[in-house]
Amino acid sequence: MYALVDCNNFYASCERVFKPELAGKPIAILSNNDGCIISRSDEAKALGIPMGAPEFKVRAELQKHNVIVFSSNYALYGDLSSRVMHILATFSANIEVYSIDEAFLNFDGMQVDNYKMYGQEMKSKIAKWLSIPVCVGFGSSKALSKIANKIARKFPVQTQGVHIIDSEEKRIKALKWTKIGDVWGIGRRLGEKMRARNILTAYDFVQPHHKDFIKNQMGVVGLRLIAELQGQSVLGIDEPENKKSIAVTRSFPQKISEYDDLRERISTFATVCGEKLRKQKSCCHSLMVFLGVLDEENPGRKKYYHKLINIPFETNSGITLSNTAIKGLEYLYDNLKGQKFHKAGVIVTQLTNEDQKQFQLFEEENPKHLALMQLMDRINKKAGDRKVKLATQGDKTWNMKQTRLSPKYTTQITDIMKVKCQ
Repeated sequence: MYALVDCNNFYASCERVFKPELAGKPIAILSNNDGCIISRSDEAKALGIPMGAPEFKVRAELQKHNVIVFSSNYALYGDLSSRVMHILATFSANIEVYSIDEAFLNFDGMQVDNYKMYGQEMKSKIAKWLSIPVCVGFGSSKALSKIANKIARKFPVQTQGVHIIDSEEKRIKALKWTKIGDVWGIGRRLGEKMRARNILTAYDFVQPHHKDFIKNQMGVVGLRLIAELQGQSVLGIDEPENKKSIAVTRSFPQKISEYDDLRERISTFATVCGEKLRKQKSCCHSLMVFLGVLDEENPGRKKYYHKLINIPFETNSGITLSNTAIKGLEYLYDNLKGQKFHKAGVIVTQLTNEDQKQFQLFEEENPKHLALMQLMDRINKKAGDRKVKLATQGDKTWNMKQTRLSPKYTTQITDIMKVKCQ
């Protein structure tokens, strides 16, 4: 048996944890630089606030309905997500963190007498410890547990937030209720093709006479999905994998053209890539720097220029990566003088495991880098906010536009709530 545990309106729920007076009030969360709406509470959805809409286009509507708007507080959301997943891991050691707000759990080999009560216990524990509302769906496969979760979310009163597909009757009823566009793995374009073939629900999807069409459109993935919806578990819990490439990119609040400003950003992006590499115990062999330019004649069009550099040895040193990235920037800047850049980034590729690093005979990294990086990581982990950094990073801060940012209650010592005891 599988379970999918999904946090309800996760970003909005995180904001409510430390502001319980917002319960029942409409909330909208904005993307980076306060651009578009990326999350809404149920109350905001009921008001018709559209997902993905640019904030300036719906500003009047937000004000009209007294919608509380927040800038994205990823430090808070990430920390609370980690806490949710740690709680779920106490219910099953076999867990797959599927996204920031949902996870699959597998109970093979476990003795669970009552899944309904087990799901309620999950909900209760997360609500008591974190005040985050969740729904739980159980099924004999991952795809069915996802549908069960949708039913629990859609009918909270009848299901009490927990639904189990544990019989053939419940399975068929659930498939007939599920629209084809809501089936796991069916995107917008594929959904249009399915509806054109009169495949309107998940139940239609599993009918034998559609099998050849689905195989033609989706290949083996489609056949596996059919099996999953029929109750056969063919998609197991995925083990966490190291990323095959790491990218750090940002759009600038204002377009910049000065080399020193670009160098500071590129150096910072490269050192952050180094931190991420060391965190997953990887090294890289290639680094790419890119710069983004808005077309003056066509503002909606964006141009990107990049420079790929192969590093002669495997590394995760922020010093080496920063120096390499600056060389790439110098090449691009010399060829793009006079341009104003709206975005930049660094991407590291050709990753290998740190313990499988191959040493070179003629050109190798300074061995002192390893000890220095480890020391910097320890200090920054303890002090936060990257207190120790390279000189090339400078003292400038390039904060995103976040005019409605809530405090980082759980990750910033100065933002911890103060309680007066009398």
